Amino acid sequence: MAKNKFQLNLAGLNELMKSSEMQTALTEAGNAVASAAGSGYGVRTHVADWVAITNVFPETKEAAEKNLEDNTLVKALGAAGLRM
Repeated sequence: MAKNKFQLNLAGLNELMKSSEMQTALTEAGNAVASAAGSGYGVRTHVADWVAITNVFPETKEAAEKNLEDNTLVKALGAAGLRM
């Protein structure tokens, strides 16, 4: 069996995790979840210290109540093809 060694390029990984391509991919996934959840949900993408982050959140009172009662956003992850 061959022994392989590799060295993680942390600077490159950090750059990748904050890149515009990563932000675009996360925003597209967030939009898929928001769409699967129904009306009243918003998507926000921002860059934190070392990673891009996307949040899907209820924008209306009705959506917030529906999410509390039915776990709409958790179910929407599965409907959008994203599992947790």
